[in-house]
Amino acid sequence: MVAELKADEFKVEVLESSSPVLVDFYATYCEPCKRLLPIVEELSKEYEGKVKIVKFNVENSPEIAGQYGIMGVPALLFFKGGEVVDRLIGFQSKPALKEALDRLLN
Repeated sequence: MVAELKADEFKVEVLESSSPVLVDFYATYCEPCKRLLPIVEELSKEYEGKVKIVKFNVENSPEIAGQYGIMGVPALLFFKGGEVVDRLIGFQSKPALKEALDRLLN
């Protein structure tokens, strides 16, 4: 299961992580976010030990979403060494996400 981050965990779990991180920024009212979650769950199992995959509810902490320029959800941000290295906005297919995760690892 993909871990849900709280605002006070973001720095340690994402910015200070020694492994690459995919953050799924979502909102409970967002239908595309709900459709994306099973794909993200599958990928978290497939990339276990390689990429940390977490989700973050923008409704609970809009300031962090704002800090990364999140204007709509779902938004998928890829972090490496504490920096955003890639982003995908809107619903994404599993192949598109796998391609982005593979880029993150190379």
